[in-house]
Amino acid sequence: MFYEPRLDNSGLAIDPLKALVVPRPIAWVSSVDLAGRVNLAPFSFFNLVAEAPPIVVFAPYGRKRNGEIKDTKVNIEAVGAFVVHLATWDLREAMNASSAQLPHGTDEAALAGLEMVPSRLVAAPRLAAAPVALECRYLKTTDLPSLDPDEPNGVIFGEVVGIHIDDGLITAEGRVDIARAKPIARLGYSLYAAVTETFRMTRPD
Repeated sequence: MFYEPRLDNSGLAIDPLKALVVPRPIAWVSSVDLAGRVNLAPFSFFNLVAEAPPIVVFAPYGRKRNGEIKDTKVNIEAVGAFVVHLATWDLREAMNASSAQLPHGTDEAALAGLEMVPSRLVAAPRLAAAPVALECRYLKTTDLPSLDPDEPNGVIFGEVVGIHIDDGLITAEGRVDIARAKPIARLGYSLYAAVTETFRMTRPD
């Protein structure tokens, strides 16, 4: 089959694009507003895009159902910081709970029964239970084209200034065995995948 996304002419009940660009890592982002209220939300349009310095990008796209801009974007741009956590199999239900559309200022971490602890270098707190946390300094927001004038589209870039890794993920050889954490990734529709196995390939000379 062939279809054009702008024409929405796939003929399928649901646009299949997000089922094709997979697996997508999940940015489970904590932020804080100027009043100190914590926000926690997952975003599956996310990745590491630079190494020196390390820079991540994610898309807190769209609006809340009540028409407000999402708290994550507002908080990050106001305070200048956020934390990205690794979403894992053990935390999958809490991660999903934090994705709910809730009133402005609601503490999703508290509702999901998650403990937040202070970060080392940024104002946003981090999840105590997350085996990996990336403390990030806000760099910029880049607006992107949107087909709906009422649904803004864009991405946020942040520099990773501090990294927390659970010691249990580090092997005797000094490498991270990420399969121990069983990270989860977003597929299409309401499907997810868990990373439990890895394999090694080396580049040809």
